[in-house]
Amino acid sequence: MKPAAFAYHRAHDVPDAIGLLGELAAAGEEPKLIAGGQSLVPMMNFRLARPTALVDLGPLRRDPALTGLRRAGAGLEIGALVTHRAVEVAKLGPDFDVLSRAMRWVGHLPIRSRGTVAGSIVHGDATAEWCLLALLLDAVIVADGSGGRREIPAAEMFHGFYTTAVEPDEVVTAVRFTRPSPRPALTEFARRHGDFAIVDVAVSLHEDGGRVVVGGVAPAPVRVPEAEAVLAAGDPGRDLFAACADAAAAAVDQPGDAAGSSAYRRRLTRTLVVQALHQAWEKGVTR
Repeated sequence: MKPAAFAYHRAHDVPDAIGLLGELAAAGEEPKLIAGGQSLVPMMNFRLARPTALVDLGPLRRDPALTGLRRAGAGLEIGALVTHRAVEVAKLGPDFDVLSRAMRWVGHLPIRSRGTVAGSIVHGDATAEWCLLALLLDAVIVADGSGGRREIPAAEMFHGFYTTAVEPDEVVTAVRFTRPSPRPALTEFARRHGDFAIVDVAVSLHEDGGRVVVGGVAPAPVRVPEAEAVLAAGDPGRDLFAACADAAAAAVDQPGDAAGSSAYRRRLTRTLVVQALHQAWEKGVTR
């Protein structure tokens, strides 16, 4: 299929993009921003998204603030137009190298070479690797709009199916990961490599417990406090990881769909949590 008709505009800088969004909305249009287009364009082709106007952020790639990766104190800030591939090949250090390692799960090389970090997060797919990583590492999404700049914690970002806290007149300019993690891992299951995950899991281990994030089991990616409570109550190892995975699977309550039944997703959740926890633990042991 092909997308419905739309008008096309090119933004010259962030204020221009914000202005275009406001002008188009005031004229009764339904505009969308486009950067890499690897999430939006397929949805437009299937008529799942029908914006009446696109505002292209391509010319903003001249701005190094939007295309750079920078340390921000103990954290890491990624410009909004940084591609998945740029993160994949970057040397981010042991506290954030999970971001690079997780990129192998993102589609195929052409997709990773065009798709952007911020675009994936704003798209809000419940199984998108960047959405899970944002929750795992306490990302802050920086958005500029007609009302000024906002910093949106990842915990407040994802509202439901492809729905986020970013307002229609806002442009995300950076994603700041504030929680260094020396023992993280992300893994997932898809029917074919490069397909959307059916379920994916991101975990981190630290001295007083850990964090467990699951995608594909709710309208948005979720932290699983029941599983995190198990991690906080024992010593890392096979038995604790199995109990944590059982708690995570028991908390899953996603209705079945074409990709699998609710019971199937629970089994996947348990398997993937165990795998991710062992990967995270082995990473720390072998450092």
